[in-house]
Amino acid sequence: MSWTKEQRNVTIAAYLGWTLDAFDFFLMVFVLKDIAAEFNVQIHDVSEALFLTLAMRPLGALIFGRLADRFGRRPILMANILAYSVLELASGFAPSLMALLIMRALFGVAMGGEWGLGSALTMETIPAKSRGFVSGLLQAGYPSGYLLAATVFGLFYEYIGWRGMFFVGVVPALLVVYIRSQVKESPAWEAMAKKPRPSFLAVLGANWKLSLYAIVMMTAFNFFSHGTQDIYPTFLRVQHHFDPHTVSLITIALNVGAIVGGLSFGGLSEKFGRRKTIMVAALLALPVLPLWAYAETPISLAAGAFLMQISVQGAWGIIPAHLNEMSPDAIRATFPGLIYQLGNLIASRNAPFQTWVAESHGNDYSFALALVAGLAAVTIAAIVMFGKERRGVDLLESAREATGEPA
Repeated sequence: MSWTKEQRNVTIAAYLGWTLDAFDFFLMVFVLKDIAAEFNVQIHDVSEALFLTLAMRPLGALIFGRLADRFGRRPILMANILAYSVLELASGFAPSLMALLIMRALFGVAMGGEWGLGSALTMETIPAKSRGFVSGLLQAGYPSGYLLAATVFGLFYEYIGWRGMFFVGVVPALLVVYIRSQVKESPAWEAMAKKPRPSFLAVLGANWKLSLYAIVMMTAFNFFSHGTQDIYPTFLRVQHHFDPHTVSLITIALNVGAIVGGLSFGGLSEKFGRRKTIMVAALLALPVLPLWAYAETPISLAAGAFLMQISVQGAWGIIPAHLNEMSPDAIRATFPGLIYQLGNLIASRNAPFQTWVAESHGNDYSFALALVAGLAAVTIAAIVMFGKERRGVDLLESAREATGEPA
């Protein structure tokens, strides 16, 4: 199917926006140990920064989502990207752990807005039959950002230190120039922009069962992703005592697997359905657990990380399309992002929880990782079994019907 120039540009912008947002988030997971050493605290104390970032993301999804539903996806997306880039830079100047925690909380607000804005803008613009593959592509932006962060850590960390890692994180601000010059507004939003719409709370109230179901689903999804990613570099450095170069290479393998999983299963969901494909992808994690968490050599751990993330991001790759298709039309910039980030909020204690479990078992990070990943995989499969889907729904037509406009 041929795409217009505008559809290609929107997809590129949304992919890069989530990639660079994730890049800024994951820069920190490589330097927990170093920040702890500088401020003379425990790694567990520094991991609170990850919790605060995740916990504040629902607020960002609500703020930026409501602004985008009112003023358009495109201008608010640009403001959002500028916000998280500047806050990432500010994190590198933190004089104390408390200051760093504040910066990471504010960064979480900005990070919380990007996913919902980018996915809504894209899904409302591209052809319906392309949503499965593009959903996987957009979600592949998350491991792409992790991979980019791993590359920067491996190549530059020994020269720039942990503060320099944050300074590099201002680069995503340049994406705003591309969006301003190459990306157009969502046609579905334009169809609704001048029409009267019900209030946000009224729409949520009318869809409370859907909202509750989606929040529970996204809680399990966030335990699945963050439980297999956020402390994995710390696991490699603390439990296996690998040097930064080796940690970087293993993490790159992890993220290559994630990209493969997102693209593959996102496309397959177009043929086999969103829910069935999610279930298969999630359950593939179970036979991989021993290799991923308990292998000893760098090559074996890299293979386990690669396979695990095929499962994790394979399931996740379907989510942008699935949530946007389920979303009420009037609040599509807010609903998917807010639901996603509320799941993140509930799962936001994951990093402190996993580090606590590991430290209380003699730094056995293997057990902490396997515990969360296994439970999350089974929970996701059980939850989506009872859900619904709207694969292939025409979002522009749906928006017109929601405002009473003739097709």
